Amino acid sequence: MTSNSLTSLNRTVPSPQLLATRRSFLRSGTMGPGAIALSSLLPSFAIAADSKGVVNPLPLPQKARRVIWLTMAGGPSQFETFDPKPKLAEMDGQPMPESLTKGQQLAQLQGQKLLCQGPVFPFTKCGQNQTEISTLLPHIGSIMDDICLIRSMTTEAINHDPAHMFMNTGSQIAGRPSMGAWVTYGLGSEADNLPGFVVLTSTGKGRSPQPIAARQWSSGFLPGKFQGVQLRNQGDPVLYLSNPDGVSRLQQQADFEAITALNRQFHTASPDPEIETRIAQYEMAFQMQASIPDLMDIQGETQATLESYGCQPGDGSFASNCLLARRLAERGTRFIQLYHRDWDHHSQLKEELPLRCAEVDRACAALVRDLQQRGLFEDTLIVWSGEFGRTPMAQKNKGTIGRDHHNKSMSMWMAGAGIRGGLVYGATDDLGYAAAENVTNVHDLHATMLHLLGIRHDTFTYRFQGLNARLTGVEEAKVIRDILA
Repeated sequence: MTSNSLTSLNRTVPSPQLLATRRSFLRSGTMGPGAIALSSLLPSFAIAADSKGVVNPLPLPQKARRVIWLTMAGGPSQFETFDPKPKLAEMDGQPMPESLTKGQQLAQLQGQKLLCQGPVFPFTKCGQNQTEISTLLPHIGSIMDDICLIRSMTTEAINHDPAHMFMNTGSQIAGRPSMGAWVTYGLGSEADNLPGFVVLTSTGKGRSPQPIAARQWSSGFLPGKFQGVQLRNQGDPVLYLSNPDGVSRLQQQADFEAITALNRQFHTASPDPEIETRIAQYEMAFQMQASIPDLMDIQGETQATLESYGCQPGDGSFASNCLLARRLAERGTRFIQLYHRDWDHHSQLKEELPLRCAEVDRACAALVRDLQQRGLFEDTLIVWSGEFGRTPMAQKNKGTIGRDHHNKSMSMWMAGAGIRGGLVYGATDDLGYAAAENVTNVHDLHATMLHLLGIRHDTFTYRFQGLNARLTGVEEAKVIRDILA
């Protein structure tokens, strides 16, 4: 198309009235008295969303304006990171009590002889409260006074993909909106020229990692414009974002305006959320052509900052992604999710886990301190979690020791907006098999996150297939108030 594309299109495209069909007439006809009556039955935020999101005004005080979720994909072992178990160490190599395991769901250990496996690495005391964490995580240990460690988290899923689905969407079934989609739908984004929900992935330098599917950041049944946008940390950040050779930005703008005009005419004739999504995607893509190169160029960061994270420009590491997360937070992105893969240690736990911890430890602490120095920590919610925990029983494979998947106990931590720093919440039993004190679950985690964002989880719904669907599901979820500042 040329710069005169829009003018010529206006001469040739039929008017919206001529494009209208019987189906669109009947559909638009329902948006009169019937729609007015229906609106009185729906929550106020479920009607026509504005640019700030559908939850407007917020029903709760907003402590968090954005979320950075650090996902350790594969399921880190809590027994070598955050949950020391002296009794388990004493019983190393002995049979696991059948009273704990009989009739319980296991992944790969089902039907095998179950033997206790004590923590493979020592723990050390950190922070003012002398919280014990693994010696593999000295940098995270240095910020223990700033984070809340949860040792009693549980989940429902026991295999990777459904566990990621449950952690991200509150359901093991694919097709539900992810947490990031829910949040951007509810609150919108403060970024003018970047997506409201961004995903960054990295891979540990070890064995073959578990795959991460794009459905983990899907918008599900929410409008497509709320799905996460994955930015690649090596090569072109977004495929096909750059202009082709010989096409100037001015020419690209003319094409964009012409396509948008066409889409708006068709939407006027036949209102369709997917057309709205298409318009929004074209607008965002055009804006990202200018904003993404600036975002990804970390050459302007000081050498001291790069050293604090432990990264180099363009190295594609988790550390670089943490630095990009801070840059996205500065630019107003609402939900930033990082995946670091290769934590699935059914074997070679002793050999591989130190490598994974070294890849994330320094960067996690640097991110917290960087946000603090820039005045962003107080309104940024940081979450560190896998998709499930690991068993206190050993799994032996080819002469090496590992741990199987486990959903009855896992450790995670939170920091930042509205979170009590220096707190250890909950506990597992003596052998770490199950959460035993202040037991909490993923639905509670989601409810707490929404609460900090200023949203009531029990009224934040979207009408789908005749039901008011919500992130926290139909079960009774609770805000974990004891961890709130």
